[in-house]
This record gives sequence, structure tokens and C-alpha cells, in this order.
Amino acid sequence: MSNVFEFVAETRQETGKSEARRIRRAGNVPAVIYGHGEPQMLSLSHNEVLKHLAHEEVYSHILDVTIDGKTEKAILKGVQRHPAKPRVLHLDFLRINLADRIKVHVPLHFINEHTGIGGKRGGVATHSMADVEVLCLPASLPDFIEVDLATLDVGHSIHLSELKLPVGVQIVELTHGADHDLPVVSMLASKTAAED
Repeated sequence: MSNVFEFVAETRQETGKSEARRIRRAGNVPAVIYGHGEPQMLSLSHNEVLKHLAHEEVYSHILDVTIDGKTEKAILKGVQRHPAKPRVLHLDFLRINLADRIKVHVPLHFINEHTGIGGKRGGVATHSMADVEVLCLPASLPDFIEVDLATLDVGHSIHLSELKLPVGVQIVELTHGADHDLPVVSMLASKTAAED
């Protein structure tokens, strides 16, 4: 984890929809941090939040949330966005204990899609998932999980159980049993290749 993001926040005492609207009008984002103690209502700069959320890694990183000068470790559990405007409406942070395992969604990075066996044969990769939920200690949390399509042939799939995971990282879906071993990506024959 080479890049740790810091969110600077201030506590807010008032709650409710009218207070949230007032915070947004002032150019800020209402937020809450909970877990391992009392929930705290927060306010953050909207511009700073947008800069952080532009980085994919922020969703699967241990974050430093600095509240009134005091820093706490947390993960981003929820982002509420405006349906039509580029505005963040609310953030949820979860405090973490570095000794406790956490569940976090980690993005998947697909490589060798066009240069692998299936890609060279004119196959088209169909992604069933963009991320997976993992269970691990905070120190083991990966930025992303790489899915290598180099040996994936047309008509075949890569399932959750076939992903190469860092030591100490489990996929939550697989803890429910073998029938939850879902496909992550499939290599399908393209229409032009089938016609040839």
C-alpha cells in the first residue's frame, strides 16, 4: 500500500436533511464515521473529496481520516452521488482496528485480453465482475487483483477460485461454499469469427 489517502474532516453537531442541505450549499459533503466507538457526524470539502474519489485505489485503501486534527484509520464503506450532476451527496467511513480482519471490495484488473489465446482467435472477453469482496487484515489489503487472460481460450471462463490472491486474502463469496464459485470473465466467440 504505497499510497495512503487523507480525508480532512470537521465534526458537525446538527443532523437531519436540512443540515445536510446547508452543508452541501456551503460546498461541503456531509459524512459519518462509525465502528469501534461512537458514530461521528462529519463535514468534508467537496472539491477535496472529488479529487480523492478520482483515484480507483481510494475504494480499497486504508484511509487516514483526520477529524479536528486527530487522525483515525478507516475504509470508505459508501458513497452517495447525485444521479445527474457530478456531486457527492454523502460519505460513510468505517473505523478499523489493524488487528481485525475487514471486508472490502477490491477492483479487478484484466490483462492480456487481446494478446492471449482467446483474443488472438478473435474471442471477446465478457466480464461478469468488476470487483470482488475480500476478507483480510488491513495490512494485507491489495490495491487490486490481477486477472490474467493469457491462457483463456474461446468457450472457457475464469472463476473466483482460479484468481491468484495475495497471502492472507480470501474471497468472501467462496466462504459460502463451492456453489458460489462464480465466473469472473468468459471468452466468447465473436460473431465475425463464427461466420468465418
